[in-house]
Amino acid sequence: MTTLELRSVGVEYGRRAVLAPYTDRVESGEWLGVIGPNGAGKSSLLRAIVGLVASTGEVEIDGRSVRTMKRRERAALVAYVPQDPLIPDDMSMFEYVLLGRTPYIAYFASPTNEDRDLVAAVLRRLDLAPMEGRFMGSLSGGERQRVVLARALAQQAPVMLLDEPTSALDIGHQQQALELVAELRESDGLTIVSALHDLTLAGTYADRLTMLEGGHVAATGAARDVLTADRLADVYNVQVSVEVDEADGGVVVVPRRTPRRS
Repeated sequence: MTTLELRSVGVEYGRRAVLAPYTDRVESGEWLGVIGPNGAGKSSLLRAIVGLVASTGEVEIDGRSVRTMKRRERAALVAYVPQDPLIPDDMSMFEYVLLGRTPYIAYFASPTNEDRDLVAAVLRRLDLAPMEGRFMGSLSGGERQRVVLARALAQQAPVMLLDEPTSALDIGHQQQALELVAELRESDGLTIVSALHDLTLAGTYADRLTMLEGGHVAATGAARDVLTADRLADVYNVQVSVEVDEADGGVVVVPRRTPRRS
């Protein structure tokens, strides 16, 4: 069980501030969904948490500063799925997912049978096992995205950061991937922070949402409180209707056409 603490985490690119100092506490086993228009600061927040961009403030995992951790130690605690990962075309799918076990393999040692069995199980759960021998360069965009998610799951880190993990997937694989993440959260107590463009997916799976606009927090709280038609009109400049499933609290956002002037 792992808690993620963010205290005044800010990001600047050159002289341009892309994320104003952000403070939050993601409880152990909680799923925080980060939403907002393009350029709102979602990806910058996730990259700051994992230490991929320079940032101000402090990121702590169970009271320990991420800045003081060695790379392998941090990788054993935080798994990160970027939007556009660098993928070697000449590596097999199985070997690529096996890289997720790197934090647990000693230098100059080889993966164990247990490592390989775990990777095989993850591939089966993501419907990828029949393709495990294919080279990464031969995969479609959606297949590659599922493999990147598989690598993160094989990492078995207690904190998982997902940056648009379903953007290239069809609706069936979107649900399959997020259901697997939800299942692992329940069984293993994963703490999850995900940036999602699809507001309905965010409102369905996340426990809590934070909406960013221009690097600042526009709203935070339960999906039904954050995803209101008026707020989405203001932040996204869209017309939508919002429906709440009273059975599970999920929120469905439905785009509406702008009426034409006669």
